[in-house]
Amino acid sequence: MSNKMESAFEKILFASRWLQAPLYAGLIVGGVLYAYKFIVELIHLCVTINEITETALMLGILTLVDITMVANLLIMVIIGGYSTFVSRLDIDKHEDKPEWLQKIDAGTLKVKLSGALVGVSGIHLLITFININNYKSEHIMWQVIIHVVFLLSSVMLAYSEKLLNNKH
Repeated sequence: MSNKMESAFEKILFASRWLQAPLYAGLIVGGVLYAYKFIVELIHLCVTINEITETALMLGILTLVDITMVANLLIMVIIGGYSTFVSRLDIDKHEDKPEWLQKIDAGTLKVKLSGALVGVSGIHLLITFININNYKSEHIMWQVIIHVVFLLSSVMLAYSEKLLNNKH
């Protein structure tokens, strides 16, 4: 009787991974919203190109890069997280299968996400530096500190993953 209860519990435990599926579906909706914001910003740049300064254009393009990087981050979380934690994707024969998907595990996903966060943080820092006159020095200082913390955390995470993978 104890083995049957344990087996039933383990089946429920394993099936509980599907509770994450609606979360990934929500992230897909978030990706659609981000794509919408990208299009709105792109249209705004196209319509105002004759009136805006080169700096405003550069800031607009950096915003597009930022949106793209966050969208890439979303895709990594959605596809990588789903295939790592919920269910394998049946796309082995698909011609567009991402190469990184073959090598992904929870640790690799964390390193990729952390690198993407450093990139997003760097874009925000660049936007701040371009608009430096619009920010207080305290704001800039905190933004640099946060970026450096992201950067160091990412390097340490990648190093720890390398050490763990070398042991296996």
